[in-house]
Amino acid sequence: MKITLQQLQHSVGLTRVVIHSLDFSIYLAYADFGGDSLLVTEADGKPLRTHNVTAMKQRLAAVPVPALFLRHQSAYDEMVGQPVRAGDNSLEVPLSRDWGDFPEGQ
Repeated sequence: MKITLQQLQHSVGLTRVVIHSLDFSIYLAYADFGGDSLLVTEADGKPLRTHNVTAMKQRLAAVPVPALFLRHQSAYDEMVGQPVRAGDNSLEVPLSRDWGDFPEGQ
């Protein structure tokens, strides 16, 4: 399921936003409404995508979200020849809402 960035700015019941790190250069945002996770999209339906965390946080600046997280799923087990784990092999860390509000070039 999806939600546009504009809809997200006016939504009720948002508990957190999770920024997923894919390949260290692509970031997607998912909105969590108490267990239901929705992909955040542009108005045209394409996923809201940035190339760094700071840019994603700037795009989400107008969203009244109580908590913001960064999630990265590790491919370490596959890289060293270990079997893929049955459970989730991801790291999730909280992010500050105000980090990255620096003017360009600083």
